[in-house]
This record gives sequence, structure tokens and C-alpha cells, in this order.
Amino acid sequence: MDTAAAHSAQIRADLLLLLTALIWGFAFVAQRAGMEHVGPFFFNGVRFALGCLPLLPFVLRTTPTPLSSRLRHALPGGLLAGLFLFTAASLQQVGIVYTTAGKAGFITGLYVILVPIIGLLLRHRSRRSTWTGALVATSGLYLLSVEPPLAIARGDALVLVSALFWAGHVLVIGSLSRQLDWAMLAFLQFFVCALLSTAVAVGTEHIALQPLVDAALPVFYGGVMSVGVAYTLQVVAQRRAAPSHAAIILSLETVFAALGGWLLLDEDMPLRGLVGCGLMFAGMLISQVGLGRRSKT
Repeated sequence: MDTAAAHSAQIRADLLLLLTALIWGFAFVAQRAGMEHVGPFFFNGVRFALGCLPLLPFVLRTTPTPLSSRLRHALPGGLLAGLFLFTAASLQQVGIVYTTAGKAGFITGLYVILVPIIGLLLRHRSRRSTWTGALVATSGLYLLSVEPPLAIARGDALVLVSALFWAGHVLVIGSLSRQLDWAMLAFLQFFVCALLSTAVAVGTEHIALQPLVDAALPVFYGGVMSVGVAYTLQVVAQRRAAPSHAAIILSLETVFAALGGWLLLDEDMPLRGLVGCGLMFAGMLISQVGLGRRSKT
């Protein structure tokens, strides 16, 4: 590929990543709006079931390897990824019941920093900028979420724990995606998450058709757009983008989440919270720029 073509491909990849961040950011608005009608587990069950649909053409495509063989090969990894996804999505969705879309977006975005930090347990090296970014982001988290007398709000705490599992999910996917068919892996993890979420919803929540109809738009957006379409865009784009470069663009979902909450849900944030958001976003960029430099050496 010549220089001009490579540059054009990079621009297309960046635009796809930016679109992915936009879809994911506004998904926090859909998730918050959906909670006005249905429970968090029922919402996730339907959402991830819908998210499977855009992947079906890729799963069922004709390949030299039979479908049954691809399914059998990817099943253990799909189950593992699905368990991480279910835990992260459940904690996040329950947390959103008690916090705003904007705050949830910024706190969830901490997974960008948590990935290399958790990677230390797996003997992955981290630069000094990773720790600098983590310190800056933690300061921002304090301003955003900790309320007198030095207690973190319930919803923010749940979303923060979900960020740990999102980071674990990223590491699991990073390992499995090198070994398994990406479409089959994505489909299986979404299916497992949908199945587990629905099972919990049946046992703990009121299941009825009318509330689901009332939440149709948030469920559709959260499922087809956020889960199905955005994930596919991310995979396509990252064929031309280094992971650290992609992470910087994808971290903009935090900004879009805050913007969406302000525009569509009339969410307001005091100056203390805005400063906290700014510090968290700066910490993410500091961490990822450091990773970007390391990847070139």
C-alpha cells in the first residue's frame, strides 16, 4: 500500500473509531432512559440479544472451516468473555439507576487506565506515564464522585467496580481475539451475557411486554447500535489502527456521554464535577500517550 493510500485508510479508521465512541457515549443516555421503564437485568438481556443480530451474517458466512468446528473451538473463550461481559454490564447498568449518564460514562472510561495497571499482574510492563495518568484520573474521580463525609455515591461505586471488569474483559478479548474467529467470539459473548441477564431478570424483576414497548427506543439503540454495530465498527477500524491510538479516540466516549446526558436528559453537573471530568479525561490521555510511545519502540 502506497503512502497516500495508507494515509487515506488511517483517516477512515480514525473516523470509524470516532463514530464508535459517539455511539458508545450516547448509549449511556439510552441505558439511563431505559431504566425508567424496565429493570437493569431485563434491559441488558434484551439489549445483548438484539446485539447478536448484526453479527449473524458474519457468523454464518461461508468459510473453509465448518460452522460447527468454529463454534466448538470458540465456545470456551466465548463463555469466559461472556462471564466478564455479564458482570461488567450488570454492575454498570445497576449503577446507572443511581447516577447520571455523564458520570457513569467518565467513571467507566477509567478502564482505559486500568487495563495496563491490571496487566502488571500478568507481567506486562507499564511506563511511568501510566501511573501519572492513573494518579490524575483518580484525583478527578474523587472530585466527581466522593461526597461529604468522604463517601463515594452508591451508583458511582457500582460503576467504578464495573470498570475493573471492563478492563478484565478488554484483556480477555485481547488474548482470545488472536486465537479465535472474532465474529463467533463476539456473538458467543453477547449470547452468554443475554442469557445470564435474562435468567437473573426472571428471578428478580417484573417482566412484562408493555414496559419493554415503552423502552423500545433505548433498548434498540443500546442493543443494535451500541452492542452490534459499534463493536463491528471497532473491529473493522482497528485493522488499521494501533491499539493505543485507538484507545485515545475511543476514550472520547466519556465526553459524548456527558454531552448526551446534558442535551437529552437535562443532566447538570456542578463545577467540582466538571473539573473532575476534565482531570479524568486528562489522565486517560496521559496514560494512552505513554502507551503509544512505548508501542513504537
